[in-house]
Amino acid sequence: MKIKTIAIMLVLVCAITSQAYGSDIESRLSALEEIIKQQGKTINDQQMVILELKEELQRSRKEEIARSEEKVVEVDRSQKATGLFGTSNLMNPNISLILDTFGYSSNLKESELRTRRIPGYTTEGITNRKGINLDSAELFFFAPVDPYFNLYATIPITEDGVELEEAYFVTTSLPYGLQLKGGKFKSGFGRINSQHPHAWDFADAPLSYRALMGGEGITDKGVQLTYLPTLPFYTLFGVELLQGDNLILFGPDARSGPHAFTAFAKASFDVSDNATILFGPSVISGSTKTDTIADNTDFRGRSTLYGFEATYKWKPSKAQSVTLQSEYLYRSQTGTLEDSASSSVDGLKRKQDGLYIQGVYQWERYRAGLRYDVLDLFKKDYMLSGNQSDFGSRPWRVSGMLEFKPTEFSRIRLQYNHDKSARNSRANNEVILQLTFGIGAHGAHPF
Repeated sequence: MKIKTIAIMLVLVCAITSQAYGSDIESRLSALEEIIKQQGKTINDQQMVILELKEELQRSRKEEIARSEEKVVEVDRSQKATGLFGTSNLMNPNISLILDTFGYSSNLKESELRTRRIPGYTTEGITNRKGINLDSAELFFFAPVDPYFNLYATIPITEDGVELEEAYFVTTSLPYGLQLKGGKFKSGFGRINSQHPHAWDFADAPLSYRALMGGEGITDKGVQLTYLPTLPFYTLFGVELLQGDNLILFGPDARSGPHAFTAFAKASFDVSDNATILFGPSVISGSTKTDTIADNTDFRGRSTLYGFEATYKWKPSKAQSVTLQSEYLYRSQTGTLEDSASSSVDGLKRKQDGLYIQGVYQWERYRAGLRYDVLDLFKKDYMLSGNQSDFGSRPWRVSGMLEFKPTEFSRIRLQYNHDKSARNSRANNEVILQLTFGIGAHGAHPF
C-alpha cells in the first residue's frame, strides 16, 4: 500500500513538473519569435536607410560630375585652341624644340655650289657645305591668350644667331567661320609654303620654289583672314595683306607699307573610305624691287605668282599609306631692269613656270619617295627690251629618298638629288643624310 501511494505521488510530481517545464518552453519560444520579429523590422529599417544613403550618394556624385563638367567647359572656353599643338594651360605655354641637322656631299666644289644659280630665274646659289651642317634648332611656343586669341612663335636658332621666323596671333571666337591671323607668319599660298621644313617629305624645297619665290618660301608680316563655310566637305577661303619682304618676288624697298596681296582657296573631300584629295588655287601679287634676277642689276615693276596644288592620300591602315602631291607655279613680271654698272635701263617681261610632282610610300616605320622638278614647262619668256633671251637647256632635277622613323620623335632620312638646274652639262649629284629630332608638346601636322 505504501509503495502504491509512493508511485502515485511520483506520477503526480512528474506530471506537474512536465506541465511546468512545457509552459516554460512555450513562453521561451514565444519570446524568441517576438525577438526575431523585432530583428526583422530592424533589418528592414536598416535596408531602407541604406537605400536612401545610396540614392543620396548617387545624387551627390551626379552633382559633382556635373560641376566638374561645367568647370571643364569653362576651362575649354577660356583655353580654346586651333593651332599647332591644341589646348594648353594659360600659365604654361606648350614648348617644343626641333633639331634639324644633316650631312651633305656633292661632286661639285664648294666654290661651284656658291655660284650655282638658275640662269634667268635667280642669282642665289647653294649654301650647303660639304660635311656636317646644322640647319637649325627651332623653338616653338604656343598658348591661348584668353578666350578670344591664341599666340604662336617660331624661333630658329642657328650658328649665325637667333631669328624670329614667326610670331602671330589667331582669333578663336569670330562668328560665321571667320578667323583672323596677324603678325609674322608663313603665307597660306600653296601647299609646302605653309609648312615648316621639318614637315616636308624631302630634305629640301622643290626647284620651282627656289626659282620662283626662294627656297624658304613666303614668310612675311601682315594679316590673314580666312573663311570656313558650312559645307558637306572641307572648304577654306583666305586673303592676306603682306608687307612684301620676300626678296625674290617683291623686296622690302619696292614700296613703303604693305605692298603684297594674297588670295587662296583649299578644298578637301573623301573619295573613298581610305582615300582623300585636297586641291586649290593661290595667287600673290605686288610691287617689286629686287637684285636677284641678274648680277649688278635692279628690277623694278610688278610681280604676280599663280599656283595650283593637288594632294591625294590613300591610307588603308596606320601602317601603310601612299601620298601623291604636286604644285604648279606660274610667275608673271613686268618692269624695268637697270644695270648699275652701265646705268642702262631695259624693259623686262618674264613669264615663267615650274612644276614638281612627288610620290611617297609609307609602310610601318619606313617611307620611300620620288620627286621630279622641272622649270620652263609651258612658259619660258624672258623678254629684255623686246628680245627673247636664251639661257640654255630646261632646268630639271630628280630626287629619291628613303626614311626611317624609330619613333614619332626622331627621323633618319637619306636623299639623293640629280640636279640639272644650272642649264649646262654639269650636273650636281647631291647626297643628304638628314637627322631630325623633336622634344616637347608638338602636335600632328595637318593633312
